[in-house]
Amino acid sequence: MAKKQVHTRSGAAPVGPYSQGLVVGDFVFVSGQGPLDPQTGKIVGESIEEQTERVLKNIAAILDAAGASMADVVKVAVHLSDLGLFQRFNQVYATHFPDPKPARTTVGSQLPGILVEIDAIAYVGD
Repeated sequence: MAKKQVHTRSGAAPVGPYSQGLVVGDFVFVSGQGPLDPQTGKIVGESIEEQTERVLKNIAAILDAAGASMADVVKVAVHLSDLGLFQRFNQVYATHFPDPKPARTTVGSQLPGILVEIDAIAYVGD
């Protein structure tokens, strides 16, 4: 099955050897996104709320470039630097996905200078 690379200047540029996203068949795979400003590449926000907002905007931009939306997301993996931020993170996260919300895993991770990283899988088939 062919892979099509997704790239947009509206989402944060990769900071390593990976694609922002890939379209494979009826699925869109969005690489883990941090709270990076797409124009400057710098971390946005100091709070979990600000950083979550930026991360989800980056994901939405990549999905849009692939012809998908947040409503198409079926699976999300969330990495939090501190699981004590879980409830505050959820308050922002919940506003970005319509019901039914995607399946999700949330884990505590050591993140390099950021509070949250999220990757997503969207389904755009019939």
